[in-house]
Amino acid sequence: MGLTKSSPENVDESGFLQDPEVKLMLRVKEGDDTAFTELVRAYQNRLTTIFRHMTQSQEAAEDLAQEVFLRIYRARNGYQPTARFSTWLFRIANNLAMNSHRHKSQRKEVQLPASDSVTLTSVGPGDQAIADKSALMPARQVDKQELQLVVQKAMAELNESQRLTVLLHKFEGMSYVEIAETMEMSVPAIKSLLSRARDSLRTALAPYMQLSK
Repeated sequence: MGLTKSSPENVDESGFLQDPEVKLMLRVKEGDDTAFTELVRAYQNRLTTIFRHMTQSQEAAEDLAQEVFLRIYRARNGYQPTARFSTWLFRIANNLAMNSHRHKSQRKEVQLPASDSVTLTSVGPGDQAIADKSALMPARQVDKQELQLVVQKAMAELNESQRLTVLLHKFEGMSYVEIAETMEMSVPAIKSLLSRARDSLRTALAPYMQLSK
């Protein structure tokens, strides 16, 4: 998984060893399964939420999240921290999501509309956050569930890269540099993705929102 390029000395100088979750992962490497449980608890719901937005399927999201943790556990013996733990984890998640998408495309599966494939109870609280943090405010009173579905549909219409960039930036609070490292792209490319995603969301949500300053 490309984890062994930096020496421990360089890692120490870079500060990655000060990341509490890197410390947990190093404990996992030493055989501490309780540390692995802590990492799973910290990221399980966050990963599932992101995957659900990317796949439009709660079941697929849970399977992908489980696969991420499985890959991390399998890689524990060769683990060398070359980035924050979250950056490494979401890089694995991004690769998995991209592979899953390509696999589905090859099989030419027909995607169900988001409103059919995701139940109301699986709509995450982050849907409202996306609208709020995208500098959009409700222009009229709409039912909360209606608003969630509108935002979810708008997110589903973004391409895979745009959607993941928005999720990492707005849900995970990752910087442009961290997202660039996660997605193995340049910072200008990430900024461009976010800009196009915001424009698309504004257009899609315009009937329901008014722009705030």
